[in-house]
Amino acid sequence: MKKQKLTLIFIVLALLVATFSSFAGGQDEAAESRTLVINSNLSDPAPKAAFAELVEGFKAENPDIDVTLNSFDHEAYKTAIRNFLASDPPDVCLWFAGNRMKFFVDEGLFLDISDVWADYDLNDSMSATKSALTVDGKQYGVPWGYYQWGMFYRKDIFDMYGISEPATWDEFIAAGEKLKANDITPVAIGTKYLWTAGGWFDYLNLRVNGLDYHMDLMLGEASYLDPELDEVFDVWADLIDRGFFLKNHATYSWQEAQAPLINGEAAMYLIGNFIMPDMDAAGVGDKMGFFQVPQINPAIGMYEDAPMDTYHIPAGAKNVEEAKLFLAYVASAEIQAQFAYATGNIPPNKYAAAPTIPLTKEGFEMLGAADGLAQFYDRDTNPEMASAGMQGFQEFMVYPEREDAIRARIEVERKAVFNK
Repeated sequence: MKKQKLTLIFIVLALLVATFSSFAGGQDEAAESRTLVINSNLSDPAPKAAFAELVEGFKAENPDIDVTLNSFDHEAYKTAIRNFLASDPPDVCLWFAGNRMKFFVDEGLFLDISDVWADYDLNDSMSATKSALTVDGKQYGVPWGYYQWGMFYRKDIFDMYGISEPATWDEFIAAGEKLKANDITPVAIGTKYLWTAGGWFDYLNLRVNGLDYHMDLMLGEASYLDPELDEVFDVWADLIDRGFFLKNHATYSWQEAQAPLINGEAAMYLIGNFIMPDMDAAGVGDKMGFFQVPQINPAIGMYEDAPMDTYHIPAGAKNVEEAKLFLAYVASAEIQAQFAYATGNIPPNKYAAAPTIPLTKEGFEMLGAADGLAQFYDRDTNPEMASAGMQGFQEFMVYPEREDAIRARIEVERKAVFNK
């Protein structure tokens, strides 16, 4: 009888242990359940499909993470992000670098991810992009794609008149003068919508004063009356006085200003590589070349405009560990190349496979070797400041003799916008 009681006790204990183990196992399994929520602004069919494929790749490598991908219309996202960052933040969101990012950093809505940059060697592989994602020495995003700006030109016209790609500013001036002597407008531009004039200001200021000063100006910490800008406007006025720019450019959009380039009436265009589909469609794509805006001040590094799309972790993210794992995945050279090329961009990781399209390959190499990157005038500064500045730049390109009044007016706006 005693033996039967002991046996029964052992059976009961075994059942209790099994029940507890099953319960504990269930608890462990629940604890190990991981989630990741991503909000995306990629709504056009090709980029949306490419990003969905990227997310599937991450899920395949991390089967223990349940990923939810929310896709928004690109334009609607610009308003939605302000709401969801404050009220219902995802773990990862897509956005832009420069001032667009800084706005949310200043609001305390983006997480400092300097540790991701350090832990995954992004300080090396993404070195050229770091400044565009840094606020007060800390990094707040990881880039997924950017595109080059620079001088797109007609190789056949250069060859016809024995002109080589200019490597210095003096060579650029000499090229323009030779083109003019042969009744070719050196530089096509359409400033009807202002931002192309902003591109010229960016490059002249970057080449004369460098990135640090340029960003101080963008953030309202420098004045448009500074003597540092005198040379910028002097160099610009020299080009205007020489007749380098397309006549009546203020009446043309950037697309309309492509016509003289396509027709062989103009030879160069300072613009982004989004110009190339139009060149291909017009049958002159194979006649196009590309060169870096030449150096002006030898003491200044070679900085470039490269508008950049980015990933960020909201400050209110619930699954930060999983979000950082995702950022590490998308920052790898292989994934950067796969996704950037699928969306018509250039991968910011300098170790990514080089593109096969010749002009894109030149841009990839140029941006990877850059001393630092700006975004673009209207991405790097406050929107109200950008509007006033670009209006002034367009006016200057038509009436350079108004320089003092134009700069004074822009300076008034700077003081108002930045409370100086």
